[in-house]
Amino acid sequence: MTGLLLARFPINLHAGRWLLATVAGFGICIIGFALAMNFWVGALFLMVSGVCDGVSVVMRTTILQLATPDTMHGQVSAINGIFIGSSNELGAFESGVAARLLGLMPSVIFGGLMTLIVVPATAKLAPKLRRLELHQLH
Repeated sequence: MTGLLLARFPINLHAGRWLLATVAGFGICIIGFALAMNFWVGALFLMVSGVCDGVSVVMRTTILQLATPDTMHGQVSAINGIFIGSSNELGAFESGVAARLLGLMPSVIFGGLMTLIVVPATAKLAPKLRRLELHQLH
C-alpha cells in the first residue's frame, strides 16, 4: 500500500529530510511496539513502522538510481544487493544475541534507540544528504 501511495504521490521535495524522518519514525514505532501492552496498539505500531520502512526503502532506492552514473548501474546494484542481504543476516544475528543477553523487550527498545541515535548522527555527518532534493540528482 505504501508503494502504491508513493507512486500516486511521489516525494519530490526535501527527499533527504523525508528519508531521515521516516527512519526516525521507524525507530519510534519499534520502541512503541516494544512498550505496547495491547495487541492492537502493537499491531498499529508495526503497521506504521512498515509504512516508514517502505518510504525509506523507496527513497534510498530512488536516490541510488538517480545518483549512480548510467554506466555503473549494474555494478552499484549488485554491491547494494550484497550489502542489504548481508546486513539483514547480521541484523538478525545481532537481534538474537541482544535478546538473549538483554531480554526480549529491552533488546527491541535498544534497537529502536540505536535507530534514533543514528538519524541525528547521519544528519550531522552527512549534511548533503539532509539537504538533498531529488531534482539535484537529475
